Amino acid sequence: MKENNVPIQNESGNYLPERRITGVGASPRKSGNSDILMKHILGGAKGSGVAVEDVHLRDYQFQPCIGCEKCRKDKICTGLNDGMHLLYPKIIDSQGLVLISPTHNYNVTAWMKAFIDRLYCFYIFDNNCPRGWSSRLAGQGRKAVLVAVCEQETKKDMGFTLEAMRLPLEALEYEITGELTVFRVFGRGKVKDEEEVLARASNLGAALADSLRT
Repeated sequence: MKENNVPIQNESGNYLPERRITGVGASPRKSGNSDILMKHILGGAKGSGVAVEDVHLRDYQFQPCIGCEKCRKDKICTGLNDGMHLLYPKIIDSQGLVLISPTHNYNVTAWMKAFIDRLYCFYIFDNNCPRGWSSRLAGQGRKAVLVAVCEQETKKDMGFTLEAMRLPLEALEYEITGELTVFRVFGRGKVKDEEEVLARASNLGAALADSLRT
């Protein structure tokens, strides 16, 4: 919930997210396989009575993190003024998160990598070297589903796509409730022919919604 468009925080300064899900798609291709999978995941979640919203990073103009460290004091990114500031409120307000990326050169797309790096502002660092950290999003029941889409046939060919999304979210104290790997699809919209995959996507969305607090 928000007051005057400002995210609600408790006495400890932690955010109080709503029981809603934001899906973040990192494909540069509109109406492609990632978009179709997002539609089914969020459709499954919506069927469980949870508010959902999808955003596609290709529609936003934002830069990668520049390492200015201003967020350590300001508790949000203030070193850059760009489209990421339209996305931060959606992430803060949503207890559930879905990340979807096709595999680009054994990894997530550049859009997803930049997005994840800009979540750096949610870390709290101590002054040791190497620095210990905690998360401003911890203890809020945040949960996520991850999806990776690959033209090739094996996990090896998918490379680090899932890990590049999973490890940062786990560090931010998201519980990963489900993952979906989709192989052997490349042509625009070809995943529509994969009925089993689409059913699994819908089920992941429903399970994510059901796992959020009531």
